Amino acid sequence: MSFKSLGLSKALLDAVSKQGYTSPSPIQQKAIPLILERKDILASAQTGTGKTAGFTLPMLQILSQGQPLRKRPIRALVLTPTRELAAQVHSNVKSYSEFLDIRSTVIFGGVNQRPQVATLRNGVDILVATPGRLLDLQNQGLLSLSNIEILVLDEADEMMGALHTEVETIFKEIPKTTRTLLFTATMPGVIKQLVQNYLSKNAVTIEADMATIGHQGILHQYTVVEPIEKLDVLLHFLYAREGQKGIIFCKTKAAVNK
Repeated sequence: MSFKSLGLSKALLDAVSKQGYTSPSPIQQKAIPLILERKDILASAQTGTGKTAGFTLPMLQILSQGQPLRKRPIRALVLTPTRELAAQVHSNVKSYSEFLDIRSTVIFGGVNQRPQVATLRNGVDILVATPGRLLDLQNQGLLSLSNIEILVLDEADEMMGALHTEVETIFKEIPKTTRTLLFTATMPGVIKQLVQNYLSKNAVTIEADMATIGHQGILHQYTVVEPIEKLDVLLHFLYAREGQKGIIFCKTKAAVNK
């Protein structure tokens, strides 16, 4: 299957080609046509399976149809649980919209809000945001959610944990006609409740069984230690593999620095 067979415009096909992609992943094959049909969807897909393009490409096509609104109110909102993911998603939005008259920006906490506010005042079609900074700016009267046509929750399961209250608040602020796209790696009960409360009755659930492909050839092991022992065990592990490469994931910035 090709991206062209999914019904994407030439501008988007050119952008996809420029990024070096030739054929859509399973989640893209399933999600893109449904989103182009203006359906609410709940998509279950592992990280690294191409889900960002799965919602970005059809979202861009929908927003690019017709003339841009003069004042460019925010028409699409993509929520992510972390600022790192927000920056990554926005980078994808910028790449795929290279040949379109679409404006986008990203906002998140932990940095000065003034440059973010200045960009918003110039008007954007797509906003990528973390929930905390979004609500902060809205409460200051610096942005409006009244024109949102498409809402995307990326890593929805992560957001419905620590950010559950903020996400619920945002759902109550957007228009009831907003189409909602949920992308999640797991399906906890809180996600099912979210679907029941806020997605249309005709929402479509799709899954892409990518876990085997994503983890193929990787050996998974774990060691149970007391918290006070964790750093010593980690250092021992690293010294035993001197010269090799790896990635260490931590929960907090303080842990990363340590």
